[in-house]
Amino acid sequence: MQKTNNFLDSHQDENTTLNMREEIEKYLLHWKWFILGVLIAFFVAFLYLRYTSPKYSATATIMIKDNQKSGISKELEAFKDMGIVGGGSSNNTDNEIEIIRSRKIIGQVVDSLSLDIIYYVEGRVIKSEIYNTNPITLQFISKDSTFFEKDTVFTVSQKNSNEFFFKNSNQEIISSHYFGEDIKSKIGVFKIEKLNDFNQDVFIQLNNKSKVIDGYRNRLNISPVNKNSSVLMLSIDNGVRAKAEDFLDELVRQYNIDAINDKSEVSKKTRDFIVERIKKIGQDLSKIQDSVKNFKDDNNITGLSMEGQLVLENASKNNEKIIDLSIELNLAKGIYENLSEKNYEDDETLPSNLGFNDISISKSILSYNELVSKKNALRSAGDKNPKLIQYKREIISQRKNLIKSIKNLISSLESQLSQINKSATIANTKVSSIPTVERGFIDIARQQEIISGLFSYLLKKKEETDISLAVTVPNAKIIDVAYSSENPVSPKRKIIYLAALFLGLLIPFIIIYLINLLDTKVHNKKDIENILTVPFLGDIPRSETKEKIIVGHDVRSSGSEAFRLIRTNLDFMLANNTKTSKFIFITSTTSGEGKSFISINLAATLALSGKRVLLMGMDLRAPKVTEYLGIESRKGVTNYITNKNLTLDDIKFNIPEAEGLDIISSGAIPPNPAELLVSKSVENLFDEVKNYYYYDYVIVDTAPVNLVTDTLLIAKYADMFLYVVRANYLDKRLLAVPEELYRNKRLPNMSIVLNDTDPKRSYGYGYGGYGYGYLTEQAKPWYKRIFSK
Repeated sequence: MQKTNNFLDSHQDENTTLNMREEIEKYLLHWKWFILGVLIAFFVAFLYLRYTSPKYSATATIMIKDNQKSGISKELEAFKDMGIVGGGSSNNTDNEIEIIRSRKIIGQVVDSLSLDIIYYVEGRVIKSEIYNTNPITLQFISKDSTFFEKDTVFTVSQKNSNEFFFKNSNQEIISSHYFGEDIKSKIGVFKIEKLNDFNQDVFIQLNNKSKVIDGYRNRLNISPVNKNSSVLMLSIDNGVRAKAEDFLDELVRQYNIDAINDKSEVSKKTRDFIVERIKKIGQDLSKIQDSVKNFKDDNNITGLSMEGQLVLENASKNNEKIIDLSIELNLAKGIYENLSEKNYEDDETLPSNLGFNDISISKSILSYNELVSKKNALRSAGDKNPKLIQYKREIISQRKNLIKSIKNLISSLESQLSQINKSATIANTKVSSIPTVERGFIDIARQQEIISGLFSYLLKKKEETDISLAVTVPNAKIIDVAYSSENPVSPKRKIIYLAALFLGLLIPFIIIYLINLLDTKVHNKKDIENILTVPFLGDIPRSETKEKIIVGHDVRSSGSEAFRLIRTNLDFMLANNTKTSKFIFITSTTSGEGKSFISINLAATLALSGKRVLLMGMDLRAPKVTEYLGIESRKGVTNYITNKNLTLDDIKFNIPEAEGLDIISSGAIPPNPAELLVSKSVENLFDEVKNYYYYDYVIVDTAPVNLVTDTLLIAKYADMFLYVVRANYLDKRLLAVPEELYRNKRLPNMSIVLNDTDPKRSYGYGYGGYGYGYLTEQAKPWYKRIFSK
């Protein structure tokens, strides 16, 4: 087998020229399959377009504002010196895209528009969704836990103006209810309100909210208009145009609401902190004011003497410093208490803009709040999100540093306050020189001034915080509201039909290519010439009739002309042969290749030219001559060899279909054909045929050479061998057998005859390709008729 493969490869490498027309004709031969493939593909495309709901694309355009670069408006310039506007962190476009696409924002859109509830009606082909025109609406009063786990479908049919039916999938009525009635079910308590009368059944589909969010996230596309732009284009595809537009508009609204809430979170936290401190200090201020009033009433004091006022003024200078330090210390302790509480969570922001003199602490608080906001924005991403884990670590580290810094600030403020109090004590020694009553009043008035100053400062900060909350602006500026075209984006009819055309041609092409690639059969003359060096005598096209003998005086079929051509070629092959009787042996590689057909018709063709021809059946193992002619078995070669009393006249016979042709059949099947063929009787048989009857041609039908050795045993009697190869039957790898016999000269004067060729697959090498009229114009393939013109 290895030898055979090497032989084939060596010959195939020699022929590297590609005949484009030949390759094209291989596929044009199967043009009906291409037409069928295209028709089937177009039919499938039509069904797809028929039963596929169209999708529409809605787009919206927004601009993400940069808090650092955008500056502040003229209306807010008045508050710039308060530190309540401007100076915010810049918005990263990529981060804002992720926030817009977050499950949190999309979940809020789903809840706002009730996108997890879909209303359908039965269409002509498929169910069609009704949006904003639904005649009923379903409202949940309470939802059971199972509502969030699986999808549910209701079929609602109006009974009358006040009642409706629930139906199952078989259109059977399950229950009857009133519009607006509370209905208890496994998924919770709900009611159905009627908006308009309806005659057609309405299907209400309740979808799992998590799946709905995932569906919208996967279909939502957000991209900047260019690389360095903060303008974003939002788009989404949906089967309902209005629904896609509403989704985008609501998405932008929910994003702005969420951004405003994030921006207001620190201000709200600051306000709550200040309100709490104002309440506490207000109580202290009320007490000290009552003490002043009671002291004056008890001691009948309406005012201080000139000396007392002077002492009080001197003490007020120290009080201002004490007030400033007390305010900062009070605020620092409040922040420290918040950070140190055991129930404090990392997702809570800290009050800011409190007026710490230590700028690093104010910046640390702003940085801490920014980290908390980023972490909260990724809360819906899952606990294992890498960015979320990183933010948590940074928050913990920042919190520890803040606690340490504020603790150091508190110690520093307490030390400064202690020093100022010592200075105030020295100044207060002068108070001892004034009367005792005035001295007591000065002490109370000094405390009142300190607490009043702290109260006034907190009221100012509260007002600033309220203004900050009032002027908070959204992150996104809407450039274009959602808009969708009337033309659907999918399915695209032209592209679908173009793809159908392409697939309709491609699939048959691939199938034919694979068939040709895996096909190892011999088909035409070129297949033989590419592999064999044996002379090619001719090819016989597939018979167009059921007749056994296809040649005759008045027959002009392609087969009869092919045999006439072989007869002419034989004259050239045997031109140097001067023998009276020329022995032509016919063999093949395997059985079933048409040796008997070639033998009988070639003999009949030679007889038509007036030659004396004898046909001998020498395939003793599987006699085919009489079987092929459809006549009864009779005595033949075997009988002649084994019975010396028989003569050639006793075993030869004639048939009316072939005048001038004598036939000797193989006879009975012997038990030892090989031994018979090497006997002296066989040699005598050939001598007698040659010497006494003076036949011009003796056609000998022999056994296949690849199955038995019979033919090789009698090859020495042949003047010429016709080696029959059947097209579309013999494996190309078996052509190594005739090639080896030819190279080793085991079969004398050997030539190849290709039998049973298909004119449609001739590719220009068969009789159908020459255009001599052997095939009618109607019998030729359509592409050959075009090319011939």
